[in-house]
Amino acid sequence: MEYGTVFIILACIFGFFMAWGVGANDVANAMGTSVGSRALTIRQAVIIAAVFEFAGAWLAGGQVTQTIRSGMVDPNLMAGTPELLVFGMLASLLAAGTWLLIASHFGWPVSTTHSIVGAIVGFAAVGIGVEVVEWGKVGRIAMSWVVSPLLAGVIAFALFRSVQVLILDTREPLANAKRFVPGYIFLAAFVTALVTLFKGLTHLGLEFTILEAYVIAAAIGIVVSAFGVTAIRRMRFDPSEDRDFHFTSVEKVFGVLMLVTACAMAFAHGSNDVANAVGPLAAVVSVVQSGGVVTTQAAMPIWILLLGGLGIVVGLVTYGHKVIATIGTGITQLTPSRGFAATLAAAITVVMASGTGLPISTTHTLVGGVLGVGMARGIAAINLGVVRTIFLSWIVTLPAGAILAIVFFFGLKGAFGLAAG
Repeated sequence: MEYGTVFIILACIFGFFMAWGVGANDVANAMGTSVGSRALTIRQAVIIAAVFEFAGAWLAGGQVTQTIRSGMVDPNLMAGTPELLVFGMLASLLAAGTWLLIASHFGWPVSTTHSIVGAIVGFAAVGIGVEVVEWGKVGRIAMSWVVSPLLAGVIAFALFRSVQVLILDTREPLANAKRFVPGYIFLAAFVTALVTLFKGLTHLGLEFTILEAYVIAAAIGIVVSAFGVTAIRRMRFDPSEDRDFHFTSVEKVFGVLMLVTACAMAFAHGSNDVANAVGPLAAVVSVVQSGGVVTTQAAMPIWILLLGGLGIVVGLVTYGHKVIATIGTGITQLTPSRGFAATLAAAITVVMASGTGLPISTTHTLVGGVLGVGMARGIAAINLGVVRTIFLSWIVTLPAGAILAIVFFFGLKGAFGLAAG
């Protein structure tokens, strides 16, 4: 294919830019609750997210990438003009990355999944034809944007209600926190490990039976829980700290749990949202390396996942603090116990979706989790003004991604006119 090397270089640059935007904006969904509840400092959150976002992208990012890469449009209808698919994927990466840069500058927590899906559908429908778009799959993904926050909200509500019943509303909340928090730690580690073992490692050549997956996940949960028990036992509690806030000592215990759930959420986020950056990149590389052959399935090179993971980490370190502040303090007042329920609920929802190949919005999911915790405390605990602003930014994101992609698509098509011919 003419200009093939140029296309791959542009795809790598635009893919890295998009991954940077994912880190700068969407990583707040993984770390915002931890920082907002003061369980972690921003510095600690950046270090944890850098490690686990990268691990999630590398170990469990392949499944969702297939959906973003080849599930949005019908490649068979573009078999005669592979350059159009290349231009479209390049335009989509550049459009979504540009929108995320704008949103991150203003501290808006927008959906990176909305951005890239809107961009791909926009270029395909206007630049090529509405018949190219796989509307059934697009509809399934759009439905997940409604289902995922509802599911995360229900899980978060149930988790926090269990915390209230088992710990906060008892006569000895501190003693019960020490008793039950290790169980919550086990749950967080077990669920994350289980879904990863089931679905996330197939592209590495690692496949496990159901029994093997459960045994390994349980072992991981026990080990992580043991570390949590050790950390809790080393804590020193001062009864005078509970005078101003009755649950100060209890929340210190939940700080350990918050650390575990932050790691789980960062891993889940990396596994799901790396697809937003590297899916279109993988499509471009596949078309160019095959000499213009458009296929529905192709191997996912590890270096592409690594590039996406690196971009996410760089975006987080350089520009992630603005959106972290919005998520962490804007929707409702968070403590470690509340942040744990929201974060674990979102992590469970995201890793389940990642395992099934469904690119849900982490933003929607975590906001749903935070709202679920707020509802468990009563509607008055929620800042409805901030929630309305967030919802409005979600509505704007889809058309913004689509319009930018259409503009960039025709710009690239014109710039590489000879290649298209």
